Amino acid sequence: MKRLFIFISIIALMSVMSSSAMAQKAKVDEAAPDFQLMDNIGKEYQLSAYKGKYVVLEWINFDCPFVQKHYKSGNMQKLQKVYRDKDVIWFSVCSSAPGKQGYFEGEDLKERMEKEKCNPTAYLLDADGKVGKLYGAKTTPHMFVINPEGILIYAGGIDDKASTKLEDVQDATNYVTAALDAAMQGETVKVKTATPYGCSVKYK
Repeated sequence: MKRLFIFISIIALMSVMSSSAMAQKAKVDEAAPDFQLMDNIGKEYQLSAYKGKYVVLEWINFDCPFVQKHYKSGNMQKLQKVYRDKDVIWFSVCSSAPGKQGYFEGEDLKERMEKEKCNPTAYLLDADGKVGKLYGAKTTPHMFVINPEGILIYAGGIDDKASTKLEDVQDATNYVTAALDAAMQGETVKVKTATPYGCSVKYK
């Protein structure tokens, strides 16, 4: 009976430890939590499959005016192209719940991506919000940069101009660009975190 009690206690402890590991949130200078998500055409992507490459996570909501600032100006599409050409994996992640602002699926999503000229490696659907909450994504856009070792090296706002003005893009200090360029050149990332700005993520 005593052995059975000990065995049950060990199982319970392992369960608690496992739940704790699952709940571990993303932190800068630590390993980025792994995840699996489907894209808009039904293909599954797993973060850990891209070890050895830089990865950018961009939280997105096409109807958010702060996101629109970066798409109408062409800034986000330019960043996607520039860094994809440098073999960076770029995931646009949508954590909007069904029925809430920014949620699209099927043909509606395909048409909207074409309209916005959105060109990431993949547009990932996180309708239940699990990955968004795992990373602590608060706004759209909210940006994360992961290095080839799988370490989160930047988390926060895309730049230092918390506005919806298209003209502010030109004069802004882009933290994502700064983090990627520094890391790729073997230099220290000077700004590792910055306050994210934008619309709140429309979780369920």
